[in-house]
Amino acid sequence: MKVEERFLNYVSFGTNSDEYSDSCPSTMCQKDLTAYLEEEMKKVGLTGVKNDGTGYVYGILPASEGCEDLTPIGFVAHIDTSQAVPGDGIKPRVIEYQGGDIELGNGVVTTRKVFPQLDFYKGQHLIITDGTTLLGADDKAGIAEIMTAVEYLIAHPEVKHGTIYVCFNPDEEIGRGMERVDLSYFKPEYAYTVDGGRLGELEYECFNAAAVRVFFKGVSIHPGSSKNKMKNAILVANEYINMLPPAETPSHTEMYEGFYHVNNLQITTAGGRLVMIVRDHDRAKFEARKQYVMCIEEFLNKKYGEGTVTTEMSDTYYNMREKLEDKMYIVEKAENAMRELGIEPISVPIRGGTDGAALSFMGLPTPNLSTGCENCHGVHEFVAIESMEKMVEVIVKIAAAK
Repeated sequence: MKVEERFLNYVSFGTNSDEYSDSCPSTMCQKDLTAYLEEEMKKVGLTGVKNDGTGYVYGILPASEGCEDLTPIGFVAHIDTSQAVPGDGIKPRVIEYQGGDIELGNGVVTTRKVFPQLDFYKGQHLIITDGTTLLGADDKAGIAEIMTAVEYLIAHPEVKHGTIYVCFNPDEEIGRGMERVDLSYFKPEYAYTVDGGRLGELEYECFNAAAVRVFFKGVSIHPGSSKNKMKNAILVANEYINMLPPAETPSHTEMYEGFYHVNNLQITTAGGRLVMIVRDHDRAKFEARKQYVMCIEEFLNKKYGEGTVTTEMSDTYYNMREKLEDKMYIVEKAENAMRELGIEPISVPIRGGTDGAALSFMGLPTPNLSTGCENCHGVHEFVAIESMEKMVEVIVKIAAAK
């Protein structure tokens, strides 16, 4: 099956994860795609296929005859999609891009002014949205590329390889992708997540990240008799947000610059909740950012009374560079594979994280490979078929025995 056919099959499954859910997977719709992948993995010929019932599905491609002693490697991609925009009822469309702006539909246009990287894709075939949903290339493109690559290896036994482990997992988008991974079953010596952006991206460093929930407790009184009695939690939350450095948001930062990102606020006069992420590539700066968050809580509680602001904060992942710096041969192997296929590797810091960060800190070094997708987590998301085809070749080249 062609990689784009697989991809179009996968995006028919809505798989938004939910950060407010405590279940695993966080949304039951992810299990539908897991079950589909379980059957497909068996059909293409992977062995030891295992669906653990919590959103993880594993498979093994045994080593070619005579290659049993080669280092086993793994490939990982996640099933869920971002909850930032709707992920159900996706209506993908394939176009041959000839330049200019792209009219997605529903009055939404992907413009060259806002998305100048479009010039890179002139003459290529793009899979786009209808302007109402995300596409799901993050990370269903990665799943499609891995599955197409292992199917190719099975169909071409002349391409020798060691043991290859495959893992597809839930809830990466909410930072819980590796919470229940079974490393006694998925046990390569090293692995690659296939979860990056533009063709050629090869990433081995990412943010340190923390998830923050801030709870505000107000006092609601009828406004006609509220003098010296009402404590408006909305205004306290507004003051909280205004105390965050205005130039240190995602829209004002790039490369190695960290940020505070308020991504959800649900509040009334009586109280509510703010959800935020805190990120920085530098560990010391990361810790300082978390401390600043706690200083805001302390200040507002002194001003408005103890218990007005309560913070819950937990680290999500750390910069995987510190676990990969002495294992750069893994990165170099991917770089060499790309160059052999005419792709110039692009090493950039991930302004986010991947499951590879968690895996690396669990003892399984795992850098990140591109998928070819652009503009993830929004209606302007697209992926080039040509990029997906190239990534299939890259995975095969990495897997092939040397």
